[in-house]
Amino acid sequence: MKRKTIVYIHPPSELLPRERASQYGISALTDKELFALLLGSGNKQCGVRDLAQRLQDYCDKTFDFSDIEKLQSVSGIGLAKASLIAAAFELARRYLCPTKKVISCPRDVVPFLLHYGDRSQETFLSVLLNGANEILCVRPVTTGLLNKTLTHPREVFSDAVKRRAGAVIVAHNHPSGRLIPSEDDKKITETLRKAGDLLGIRLLDHIVFNGWDYFSFLENDLMPER
Repeated sequence: MKRKTIVYIHPPSELLPRERASQYGISALTDKELFALLLGSGNKQCGVRDLAQRLQDYCDKTFDFSDIEKLQSVSGIGLAKASLIAAAFELARRYLCPTKKVISCPRDVVPFLLHYGDRSQETFLSVLLNGANEILCVRPVTTGLLNKTLTHPREVFSDAVKRRAGAVIVAHNHPSGRLIPSEDDKKITETLRKAGDLLGIRLLDHIVFNGWDYFSFLENDLMPER
């Protein structure tokens, strides 16, 4: 059976975030635009777009939205904006957290990844699952160069061990938009599979994606044999 392609709508870039959200829906906005909407304005030293970029970069590296003090370490973010961001993410966690979402096939996890597809650098992600294949969390592991990110099993499995995950799905974006996995992608998949076997944590799949589509190692029979 031919798999369905998940498509994200990319509205005209000349529209302001509020206009784009009104015409195309909030889900059509990039992460940077969503941060800009939350911030509302910049300051004397930095416009709202640049400030949104700084905040996105911070969150991609730390994946910590709840610590108001740490959010204020981002240049241009004061107590008021830090509190607003922390409150927004806490509400999202309470109402929309993907926890308990059961993953039965690669397509189920893709919607939680595609918003990283517009990144100008490769971002390597890990999706932690419990024994019932329910999502525990989705987090960025490393961010690399334009077309390459270096990932070590220690970085992928450290959180999996702490969270007592039963399985992991790894994923990364291709800034070029091409979905063909590289030889390095295949090698790191084999390395991670072996490391996971030693730890008793299954590596279920490696997904390569852009902003609108994906390539699954599992669906294309590229997962290394145990």
